[in-house]
Amino acid sequence: MFSPKPLAIAFAGMLSLAVAMGIGRFAFTPLLPMMLHDGVIDLPAASWLATANYLGYWIGAMACALQPWVWSRWRSLPPIVHTGAIKVGLFATVVLTFGMAMQWPAAWPLWRFLAGVASALVFVYTSGWCLASLAALGEPRLAGLIYVGPGLGIAASGLAATAMVAGGLSAAAGWLMFGVLATFLTALVWPGLRGAVAVKTGADGPSSASGRGAMALLALAYGLAGFGYIITATFLPVIARQALPGSIWLDLFWPLFGLGVAFGALLTIRFPVHWDRRHLLMGCYAMQATGIMLGVWWPSLAGFALGSLLIGLPFTAITLFAMQEARRVRPEGASGFIGLLTAVYGLGQIAGPPWVALMLQRSANPGQGFALSLQTAAASLVLGIGLFGWLARRHPQK
Repeated sequence: MFSPKPLAIAFAGMLSLAVAMGIGRFAFTPLLPMMLHDGVIDLPAASWLATANYLGYWIGAMACALQPWVWSRWRSLPPIVHTGAIKVGLFATVVLTFGMAMQWPAAWPLWRFLAGVASALVFVYTSGWCLASLAALGEPRLAGLIYVGPGLGIAASGLAATAMVAGGLSAAAGWLMFGVLATFLTALVWPGLRGAVAVKTGADGPSSASGRGAMALLALAYGLAGFGYIITATFLPVIARQALPGSIWLDLFWPLFGLGVAFGALLTIRFPVHWDRRHLLMGCYAMQATGIMLGVWWPSLAGFALGSLLIGLPFTAITLFAMQEARRVRPEGASGFIGLLTAVYGLGQIAGPPWVALMLQRSANPGQGFALSLQTAAASLVLGIGLFGWLARRHPQK
């Protein structure tokens, strides 16, 4: 049985990511069809609105990645308390979610950009604080619970959006309700965000040219996952509507994706800590690539349902395994490397929506444009599999 203190840390991390990722980042996906229906946005504008969020996420991650370097240059600066940074990000997420409910379309790109910065702040510091704290308490396996949070947030936001559509509510009302939900969850997690983990800025770990090259390839492979999943994660309800117009099940694919995310994170608790995370990442990438292509090969109710599960199951497992691998290869300065990985992942996400906009513009119809986009996304994940395979063979785990 797990002791109370590690469980409290894991649940604090889980709720933090549910707010910042499940609502702050991904509530946009189930609300997008409502915004399109209300006529407040069109598909090309939606792509750029998503890009603003991912750009903010990248900048926030880069800021986190550079902080260890700043501390090494100005040692008089006190290290940021991780839980304090998490609280700042959660508060900003609540405010910015309410901001999207205001009928100020000109300000929406700024709100989504800032929400991306806030979600990166929460993600990096929640990951760093929770992983280090759980390792220090001898319960590293509980890390899987942290990454249940995004799945729960995605499932809750998707089911809520389905109910809103059935009730004839507007997208503005949807954003308002998500702001209320984010406020409630933040209030629950706030008391549990206490303490800090010292940020280590040493240079232990791989310092040779080959070691630095391996770290760069790890970052590149992880970045490909950002591009690989983001097209589906942003446009799944819209893609399903293009393929299955009029189906009563359309709004359930996104909650199904979220439930897959949560269940997949729980499954990681069962994986032995000595298993090579790169091999596990290869399996996760293969599962996501298959799920993405099911939307092209089998554009039916069953195909989208199975595809949603296959994309969701490894979603946060990929993040967890990558963060654990980062801590393995860079035990000192892990927070900075986690920030770098998150930033590269963010670059992949930034590239996704503009790519969809380009494919839609150059295709005869939206269905063809989405199909080309999904094929590219799946191909990027296959490339990532190759990179992890090469790393595992060239740099075997000791």
